[in-house]
Order: sequence, then structure tokens, then C-alpha cells
Amino acid sequence: MKKKVIIGIDPGTRITGYGIIVVNGNSYEPLDFGCIRPPVNYILSDRYHIIYSSLQELLKKFSPDEMALETPFINKNPQSTLKLGIAMGTALLAAKMHKMRVFGYSPREVKCFITGTGKAEKFQVQNSVTRLLSLKSAPEPFDATDALAIALCHAATPEVELLPNQKTREL
Repeated sequence: MKKKVIIGIDPGTRITGYGIIVVNGNSYEPLDFGCIRPPVNYILSDRYHIIYSSLQELLKKFSPDEMALETPFINKNPQSTLKLGIAMGTALLAAKMHKMRVFGYSPREVKCFITGTGKAEKFQVQNSVTRLLSLKSAPEPFDATDALAIALCHAATPEVELLPNQKTREL
């Protein structure tokens, strides 16, 4: 089986988490993880540009085969949901510039895969990711942990038909 490099993205306008893993059969190895933190006093368009540029650098450095994104949940505040959706779109465009396939997973799907319950707390996800990747210490902050969890979820999710016209989770 061919090794595959997956980058997981937890999009956000203040903090965008990323986690990069190598998948070799049933084993997972972390390559890098962390956060992109545009200055909060920057206007949104400048923050999106920083996210895009930072992701371009990561994609160039690690050459992942696929990207897995956390898809936004519907927030009570429509403006927050819209901003989060644009951050997700920014990551999607960065991936497409590298001709990568992009897949989406809901927060509940990721938590369910990583911990066994879709209502897991952040620290439970962190503990599971630490164990699954055999890390010496828990990844921090939670945004990076979530990005690693998204990559792990994608690595273990077979491509199956979801809806009549949708063959995969590919975005």
C-alpha cells in the first residue's frame, strides 16, 4: 500500500489549526501540527490572505496528497457562520491550487470517530489523538488537536456513496 500524506484543517478567522500525518496502511505518523494566527486587529480580508499564504507554504513544504476540512456547523450568529465558511473556502482554494482532493467532515463525525461519541469534550479528543499518534505529550492548542483529529478521521474513512448524486465526501 502506498503512503499517503493528509493535512487536516480546522478553519477559523482567529485561529486555523493544521495537522499533517502520514498514513501507511493502518499506521499513522504525525509530520507537523500547529496553528495559523492572523492578528485579530487585521481586517478580515487580510486575515484570509494570511491563512491562504500560510497554507500555501505548508502545502509546498509537505506536499500532502489530500486535505480534510472540518465543515462549519450552523451557528446561532449567521455572521460567524459566514466568516467561518469563508475561512473554509480559503483553505479549499489553497488545496485546489496544488491540485489536491478536498474532503469535509462535521465536528460530530470527527469526535465520533476519534472518541466513540459525537458529544466528546475537547480534552477527550486531545487524549485520543495523543494515543492514536503515540505522541509524548498532548498536542496544543485544541485547534491543532482538532486538525490532527480531522486528518485521522479522513485517513480511516472509506470512500462510500453518501447521497444519490454524491459519491464521496469530496468537496
